[in-house]
Amino acid sequence: MTPMSETFSTSRFLPPEEELDERFILTGGPGGQHVNRTETGVQLRFDAAHTEFFDDAVRSRLLKLAGKRVNKDGVITIEARRFRSQHRNRVDARERLARLIEQAHQAPKKRKKTQPSRAAKARMRRKQQRRKEIKGTRRKPRLDD
Repeated sequence: MTPMSETFSTSRFLPPEEELDERFILTGGPGGQHVNRTETGVQLRFDAAHTEFFDDAVRSRLLKLAGKRVNKDGVITIEARRFRSQHRNRVDARERLARLIEQAHQAPKKRKKTQPSRAAKARMRRKQQRRKEIKGTRRKPRLDD
């Protein structure tokens, strides 16, 4: 078992390693000529639309949360290029994916319907009355005035 898999074995939100596709990319930034020659950045891809790792409700929340990181086929792409080390970027990408999936597992709370208080209704009526008076002054004067 590699140190990488030991790091994530505790995360119950990370999909199985077989469902993750990893590509390494050039990152740029500080590091001199080294950054132009080594692919330290990581592009982690996860096919959320076709996985059996979670149910449909979590899947739809995940795709909505992913936003611009998801393509039309339902594949989530996370790019990690924050660190100079390829290993640290791999860990970072997996942690970010696990956090995203964890957020998707939390169902939104149902809104409790409430009614405005008597004071709030009175304020709304006064506000409406003021708007009515302001708009009433904008009318053309009638002939009998």
